[in-house]
Amino acid sequence: MEELVDILVATYNTEEKYLRKQIDSILKQTHTNIKIYISDDKSTEPNVEKILREYEKKDERIKIFIQPMNLGYNKNFEFLLKKSKAKYIMFSDHDDVWHKDKVEKCLKKLQEEDVDMVYCNCRQIDENGIVLQDDYFKYKNVPLIKGKSHLAISRCVGIGCSQMITKEVRNLMLPFKKRVMAHDWLAAFIANQGKGMTYIEEPLFDYRLHTNNVFGGRSLSNNIARWKEKNGEGYESYLKYRQDAIKRAYLDGIIMCNQYAKTEEEKNFINLSKEYYTKIMSAKKISWNINKYFKILAGKNQFKKSIREIVLFHFPIIGYVTFSKIKMYKK
Repeated sequence: MEELVDILVATYNTEEKYLRKQIDSILKQTHTNIKIYISDDKSTEPNVEKILREYEKKDERIKIFIQPMNLGYNKNFEFLLKKSKAKYIMFSDHDDVWHKDKVEKCLKKLQEEDVDMVYCNCRQIDENGIVLQDDYFKYKNVPLIKGKSHLAISRCVGIGCSQMITKEVRNLMLPFKKRVMAHDWLAAFIANQGKGMTYIEEPLFDYRLHTNNVFGGRSLSNNIARWKEKNGEGYESYLKYRQDAIKRAYLDGIIMCNQYAKTEEEKNFINLSKEYYTKIMSAKKISWNINKYFKILAGKNQFKKSIREIVLFHFPIIGYVTFSKIKMYKK
């Protein structure tokens, strides 16, 4: 008999055409023994609940929860994790399209390599389903880890909708501690504490990018253009952008992991990273302690990203040249 896999879907004001494509693609999986838990985070668009209830009536594998108040993205996934009972768990966005063998191939890989997490590659698509990038690993320089690595502490390894985790990871994630800022980063960190992880280079789903995406798919140019639109174009604006980027994409993750750290090795690495990020955030022109960068953030598939990061972290005066060339969005 097939192993049961729980699939956790968090929705909020999802457009009907995207929501249906996401759910339909999950229902068409070749691995059929799945339970789909969908939690809507108090959508203000009434059609969302109507569509979800329609699917719940059509397929007994679907269980719907409508939140009485808005929880926010991470707390909604915490709610779903608490509902999950299966040995294997996957996270899903509300507007992607899964390839039909995503569950099957992820489960096979996880079991064959006896690890606590597997994450797969994907294609990036736009709002109309047109493929923008056919290799997300390459495009975003996703860390590639087989086994265990310090990168599972210093970086987010695999976006949540690419992950499959074991029940053991789920149990150690819960309840979310105060400073949890990304459920997928936390899942990878805890898997790294256990039996480690592996990855699948084949794209197994289409990851949809919208103009209003908060995480994940936007390019550096997109992010800078949006920042400049709100905060201006001068050097002081750039320094604030740099501080914000380091804090949200690096330091906050390290602080989150610190709450779950167990070994002295983990704690020492986290302290080293916190000191490093705090110091470079205060630099206004040049920061010379580059050797710590390689201790904390270097790894497989990180070369191109490393060049960009070293400029951002250690040579802000050079990074400003790129910042100044990117135009704001036209209103």
